Amino acid sequence: MSRQFTPSVLTANDLLEGDVIYLDPADRWVRELDRARLFTDARAAAEALDMAEGQQDRLVGAYLAPAIAAPEGPQPGHFREAFRAQGPSNYAHGKQAQA
Repeated sequence: MSRQFTPSVLTANDLLEGDVIYLDPADRWVRELDRARLFTDARAAAEALDMAEGQQDRLVGAYLAPAIAAPEGPQPGHFREAFRAQGPSNYAHGKQAQA
């Protein structure tokens, strides 16, 4: 029995900068989770993941992360993704320095 697909965003890490990135509805990589495309269709999500895995010169570690639809855009569906969306935890830089 296969596992039921849950709404997800496509995420990875930028190869050069290390930042967490997300695929947006226009197939561009963005750094803000709330701008990410929320996949509700398993086939579309799998196709996007295949596309991302072919971008080894741009990103690393692409995967589908559970997400929840919200009026302000996708929100983390798991504590790990909430942690990743906040940026580095060792000291204030990147997303944390901007806040």
